[in-house]
Amino acid sequence: MAPQTEIPVSNSCADTAKRLWCVQLVPQIWTNWRTKKTDGLPGIMMFLWALCGVPFGVYAILQDFNIALQIQPQMFMSLCLVSWAQILVYHRKWPAWKATVLGIIMACTFAGVEAALIITLRPIYHGGNETPVLVVGIVAAILLAAGLLPPYGEIWKRRGRVIGINWIFLSMDWFGAFFSLMALGMIPCILELGIFLSHLIFLARTRRLRREAAREGKTFDDILAQHDAQGTPFKFAERKGRTWRFGSGQDGETEEASRASSGSETQGYAPDCAEAVEKV
Repeated sequence: MAPQTEIPVSNSCADTAKRLWCVQLVPQIWTNWRTKKTDGLPGIMMFLWALCGVPFGVYAILQDFNIALQIQPQMFMSLCLVSWAQILVYHRKWPAWKATVLGIIMACTFAGVEAALIITLRPIYHGGNETPVLVVGIVAAILLAAGLLPPYGEIWKRRGRVIGINWIFLSMDWFGAFFSLMALGMIPCILELGIFLSHLIFLARTRRLRREAAREGKTFDDILAQHDAQGTPFKFAERKGRTWRFGSGQDGETEEASRASSGSETQGYAPDCAEAVEKV
């Protein structure tokens, strides 16, 4: 089967999607750098998106799309790895050099895997068997959609509130998926629309509380911290749950608290054990 020379959508829509997807993560990277915080942005999301750049790149090159569409997955992968490294630095408190080295290693690994797949699958595809290329495209779409699931864990934790995700980035990504007009792009469209709706519902539910806080010169985070410090129940308090271990966007307070409590319990048992030994 001859390679395709263009994707099966109108050129104008494809060009719009391509431009949006090439730079969509720049606002998110800028926000991460400016605030030095990545709470609410799951690291596993960025890693899965970087990983999906491998099959997307293979698919675009084997289908012989135009050069711009072949470059787009590589740019997307690179920006995702930059954002992932930022999460390691700002949230996991890794040294910048360590996160940079790991990011470069992962980029080289992904590039090597992509090149190996292209060399292996190109003769098969040109020979008329398009099944492997189709599988690669499906895997890419699954990884892309899977990357949008971890933010829903953050949303559940904060009772519908969305933090850490740049809205310009999310809007550009949604419009990129929308303008692509491909079936594989509809699942990310739906998942991202859910993130928008969740935060809008949260804003509607907390409008009175935020209005009263503004009159007192406070923010919602100030009210949240106040209830947390006083130990009083709060309807919109963050749920406690397990943290992501792989470059998480969640804070590590739950894990640190459990370690601290384990340590205090161990120290409490030590005198009792010593006393028992003396009696024996």
